[in-house]
Amino acid sequence: MNPQQPASQSYASRGGLGKTVLVVVLGILLVAALVFGSWAYKKMGDYKNISDAKIATAAAQQIKSQAQQIQDNFDKQNIKAYHGSPTYGSVSFNYPKTWSAYVDSSNSSEPINGYFFPDVVPSVQDNTAFALRVELVDTDYSQIQQQFSSVISQGAATARAYVPPKMKGVANVTPGTYMTGQINQSDQSQNGAMVIIKVRDKTLEIYSESDRYVNDFNNIILASLKFSP
Repeated sequence: MNPQQPASQSYASRGGLGKTVLVVVLGILLVAALVFGSWAYKKMGDYKNISDAKIATAAAQQIKSQAQQIQDNFDKQNIKAYHGSPTYGSVSFNYPKTWSAYVDSSNSSEPINGYFFPDVVPSVQDNTAFALRVELVDTDYSQIQQQFSSVISQGAATARAYVPPKMKGVANVTPGTYMTGQINQSDQSQNGAMVIIKVRDKTLEIYSESDRYVNDFNNIILASLKFSP
C-alpha cells in the first residue's frame, strides 16, 4: 500500500497546473489580440486608402469643373456665333470674336455664302485667303467630292470620312469628307482644310483657305458645328 502524499505536495501540483493553464490562456489571448490588432490595423489602412482616393477623386472633379467653367467664360468672351435659317438646315457654329463676317443669303440655290476674316472682311477681288468660307450649295455631295478627286490622287490633298463632334450619334447624319492640303483645284498655293457634308437636300462646304487659321477651324468652328440633317 502506497504511502499517502503530503497535503503540501498536492497543493503545489495543483498550483503548478493552474499556472500552466493560466500561461496557456494568456498566450491564446495574446495571439488573439495580435491577430485582432493586425486585422484592425489593415482595416484602418484600407479605410484610409479608400478615403484618400475619394478625396483625390473629388478634388480632381472640382478642378475639372473649375477648368471647364473658366473655359466656358473664356469662350463666351472670345467667340461669336453664326446661326443659319431653319429653312436650310439651321447651320450654326462659333468663330473668333476678332473676326468679321459677310454672309449673302439672298440666293435660294446657295442660301449661305459666307466670308470670315480677322478685323475687316476684304474684297473677293483681292484674292485674299479667307480665314473661313461657308457655302451651302444646291449641288449633290458626290459631285462636289468628285471635283477634288484629282488633287487627292496626285497627293496634293488628303481626305478622310468625317462627322462633326456635335453631330455624332445624331439620327440621319451622313458622314462627310475632311480634306487637308490643296483645297482649291485651280490654285496650288491655297492650302488649308475643308469639310464637305450633306445638309438635307444640299451640300455644306466649310473651309479655311490658309494653314494659318486651321487651328481655329478645327478647335472652334468644327468643334461647334451643328445642323439639322
